Amino acid sequence: MTEEEKFVDFATVRDMLLSAQERRNALTYEQKAALQHAEWAASTNRNGYLTVPEVFESLRAALAETELLTPHPALAAKLAELMPLYPGDVKAVLASKRITIKDDDVSNILEIVRQHIGFEE
Repeated sequence: MTEEEKFVDFATVRDMLLSAQERRNALTYEQKAALQHAEWAASTNRNGYLTVPEVFESLRAALAETELLTPHPALAAKLAELMPLYPGDVKAVLASKRITIKDDDVSNILEIVRQHIGFEE
């Protein structure tokens, strides 16, 4: 994977923008908007779980190893960032590429997500 193809989570984006702000003492309007969004998305306010770069990367790698998502690394990254806990959320992400998914595959993806974020029912 080249540097241009590297997938990062919102916490990493937030940290990169904060670092740029410290170095330059200023951000552009677009960077400020991106920082504000990344701060919200990496917090518990978005889905109840903090976005942690290590968890994102391990979850993305585990999802990318599944037979369904191996040819679609961008979807694995999107699912890792969203940390879906419901079948409809998984189906919505996969529908963006018109991928047909069986209920067993949805259950498998949800189980992987739950294992990585420590969710217990």
